[in-house]
Amino acid sequence: MTPAEFATAAEAHRAYLMRVAVLQLRDRDTAADVVQDTLVAALAGQASFTGRSTLKTWLTGILKHKIVDAIRQRQRQPVALATLGDELDLDDFDSLFNDRGAWDEPPADWGDPESALGRGQFISILDLCLDRLPPNTARVFVMREVMELESDEICKELAITANNLWVILYRARMSLRMCLEQNGFTGAA
Repeated sequence: MTPAEFATAAEAHRAYLMRVAVLQLRDRDTAADVVQDTLVAALAGQASFTGRSTLKTWLTGILKHKIVDAIRQRQRQPVALATLGDELDLDDFDSLFNDRGAWDEPPADWGDPESALGRGQFISILDLCLDRLPPNTARVFVMREVMELESDEICKELAITANNLWVILYRARMSLRMCLEQNGFTGAA
C-alpha cells in the first residue's frame, strides 16, 4: 500500500477514533489532539503495520496508548480522583433485586449481541447512556470494555484498588443496563 493510500485508509477511521477518545477523555479538544497524534504515529509507523489485524484494530491500539499518555498528563495536574468510587451508590440498584438477592425482574433478552452492536441505533443509545454516567465512572468503563485495558493497568493509571475498580465497573454496568432499557433497547429485532 502506498503512503497516500495508507493515509486515506487511516483517515477513514478518524470518526471512530474520535468517538472512543471523547468517551474516554470527556474533552473534545484533548480527544482531537489524541486522535491527531494517533494518525501521525500511524503514518510514521506504517512499516510496522503487518496486516495481521485490521487497520482499525491497529489504530485503536495506538489510540489506547495515546489516551493513557493524556490521562497521565492530566493526573500530573491536581484532579480529584479520590471520589471515583463514590459517584454512584450501590443502594441505587437495590430495587432490581428481591430479598434473596435474585433479579426481581431479569434483564431483557438482548438477542444476538454481535448483530446488535452493528446497529447504529444501539451505538447511539449506548453513547447517550455513557454520557449520562459520572465522568470518572464512564472513564473506567471505557478503559476496561472499549479499550480493553487490563485491570491492573487501569488500577495503576487511576491509583485505585482492584476492589474499587470492580465496584465502579459493576455500578457502570448496572447504570448502563437501566439506561439502555429505559431508552427502549430490549434486544428485539
